[in-house]
Amino acid sequence: MVAVEIREPGPPDVLMAVERPRPTISAAEVLIKVAAAGVNRPDVLQRQGRYPPPQGASDIPGLEVAGTIEEVGADVREWRAGDRVCALVSGGGYAEYCAAPAPQCLPLPRGMDFTHAAALPETTLTVWTNVFERGRLASGESILIHGGSSGIGTMAIQLARACGARAFATAGTSEKCAACEAFGAERAFNYRETDFVAAVRDATDGRGVDVVLDMVGGEYLQRNLESLAMDGRLLLIGQLGGPKAQINTTPILQRRLTVTGSTLRARSVAEKAAIAQAVHQRVWPLLESGVVRVPVHATFPLAAASDAHRLMEASTHIGKLVLTVGGHGGAPASG
Repeated sequence: MVAVEIREPGPPDVLMAVERPRPTISAAEVLIKVAAAGVNRPDVLQRQGRYPPPQGASDIPGLEVAGTIEEVGADVREWRAGDRVCALVSGGGYAEYCAAPAPQCLPLPRGMDFTHAAALPETTLTVWTNVFERGRLASGESILIHGGSSGIGTMAIQLARACGARAFATAGTSEKCAACEAFGAERAFNYRETDFVAAVRDATDGRGVDVVLDMVGGEYLQRNLESLAMDGRLLLIGQLGGPKAQINTTPILQRRLTVTGSTLRARSVAEKAAIAQAVHQRVWPLLESGVVRVPVHATFPLAAASDAHRLMEASTHIGKLVLTVGGHGGAPASG
């Protein structure tokens, strides 16, 4: 099969299309003939040598795929060859074939093509487990979502609104702020021009938000604490601004704040399966009814993965970037 491997840590040019053997699957896995694969920030970090795959995972980048099941393991009962699925994987997505644990597969939402389905697993599972399981966002509450125009951000905005919460977002351009509001954010703040702490306080009559979803970290940590209301929850899912910060912990004590974080890739198959089941029950109906949309900004052929990474690092896109395999694709730029 053709796969994209990381020749060595470095810039996008180190991504090379090569011939690799097809993956062999265990009794609890399925082999997916990949039609499309999502591109995510962790892929960029892995390419840079900053996010090695977990032990036992493929060294090929790619954390989410959509395609047709080619083969099922001996113990797999819920899937058959020919089923159309999308799946969360720990690696191996940038390839014509990918092995996936059977419980981490989900059926394509009705009416959705492979390109858009490939943009679902990483975003929906990340948002669900953090915002709703760990963050306990409820109807009538409010959330501030950093990186609101990203794949995770646009999904978080839509799911927050669908559950009856008020959504606010930050983004780096007026165009991205407008996109956040189009997806349901009550207000979006350009972090290059606006103090989001003051803006959030103003928008909530001084109360602050109940939840902050943050993929930045670094110097945002203190400002996130200052943005939270009494009993607020800060959810850390990334460190784009760096892993270290010096903070004043007084707000945590005074307002009974909770600070938590998680990563998805290293969690067990059983944990990911439980999240996937919840997503299937709660999110899939919203996708199938059109309440929640999947914005795909651009698609690239598998061999042009380096171009997708360049666009990811330029941060000019809104929504998701997707690699297409074997002639599949055709997603409109607006998703």
